[in-house]
Amino acid sequence: MRGPPSGTCRLPGTSLLPLVLAVFALSVTGEARSQAVPRSQHATVSQMVGRTEIAVSYSRPVARGRVLFGDDGVVHWGRVWTPGADSATRISFSRDVLVEGKEVKQGSYSVWLVPRDGEFWGLILSRAAHVWHIPYPGDGQDALRADVRPESGSHMEVLALYFPIVAPDSAVLRIHWGETVVPVRIRAPLPGDGR
Repeated sequence: MRGPPSGTCRLPGTSLLPLVLAVFALSVTGEARSQAVPRSQHATVSQMVGRTEIAVSYSRPVARGRVLFGDDGVVHWGRVWTPGADSATRISFSRDVLVEGKEVKQGSYSVWLVPRDGEFWGLILSRAAHVWHIPYPGDGQDALRADVRPESGSHMEVLALYFPIVAPDSAVLRIHWGETVVPVRIRAPLPGDGR
């Protein structure tokens, strides 16, 4: 009778197959967990306005039947919120621009909103461009504060930022989630137009 090959040890009546399968299952499960797809997918959008490139990078949370804005909502009235998830939403301008009529220098900024019930919302661009979605970096980093009037729109299940209006020297960026749309007016003056 032949025994197991030299260098191996096997107890009578045992098989290595269950052990091998268990180790394989644990490694596959761990690998799948580490490669899980995030719930809020990353997105980018860019738009040329005249000679200025405007680029936005953000993550897209899903409404999933939740109340989005309000005292009982995902986003509370009066609290600073970045329109997105994970990393703070970021906007970049390749040249100096006007946002809601106020000067903003070329560069990258994180985007924040202050939702208010029945009122203008606050728009904040922060010089702290590469930050997490919480906490807000503080007003010491603010590059711009402006008031914007939200509008109602058709239901948008997944947060979307897009440019529905583009002219040679201006554009409107819409921040749209649920039935709430926040339009942000951006002007990119052409050289020599005397802004």
